[in-house]
Amino acid sequence: MVSSTAAAGSLGGGGRAGGVLPLASLNHISIVCRSVEASLDFYAGVLGFVPIRRPGSFDFDGAWLFNYGIGIHLLQSEDPRRLPDKTEINPKDNHISFQCESMAAVERRLKEMGIPYVQRCVEEGGINVDQIFFHDPDGFMIEICNCDNLPVIPLAGDRAAPPVLGACKRAAAAAVVTSKHQQQQSGAAGVPSATTPAAAVTAAAAQCVPSAAPIRVAEEAHISCA
Repeated sequence: MVSSTAAAGSLGGGGRAGGVLPLASLNHISIVCRSVEASLDFYAGVLGFVPIRRPGSFDFDGAWLFNYGIGIHLLQSEDPRRLPDKTEINPKDNHISFQCESMAAVERRLKEMGIPYVQRCVEEGGINVDQIFFHDPDGFMIEICNCDNLPVIPLAGDRAAPPVLGACKRAAAAAVVTSKHQQQQSGAAGVPSATTPAAAVTAAAAQCVPSAAPIRVAEEAHISCA
């Protein structure tokens, strides 16, 4: 086994001498929680993640979920009483962010479920980005936004923008899994599926191509940047 010190030293210069790590995409985030059951209910019932099989060789409690091209790995805390008790929703705290189709629908659903949240709006060059922040059962913050309104622009003098092919492959793979599941359900019901795996891959790949301008979808107003 190579020690972390030796590995770090071999990179040199903060890891830049030999180039960046050959990464492909974000695989999962891991969250330590007081109660795996409560967190599982939140990430599945509120955020729409799907529980998936977890390696049986693990000798500690936890759960895995997957959706939107990424995984959520829940880990049962060894001492739940020592986890920080966060009540204030601070948008500058550590968080994970999800793009959504309708901010108004998200806000309406949070109200129906009685989940406290705060809103923020960012204005940049005439483009408005709406944000909603709320906590999971352990105080880890979740953001829902329409951040895709903002173009991704590399800083001047920086390296060329990294390729998005890794993320596209992962999105396409997730689309195939979803399409096959839909086909199985349709087949069981005797109804042909309208979406084939090939069509799902094409649709997923199309979403990886950046557009020249942000796409605006009309929806009811719910927040003001004023």
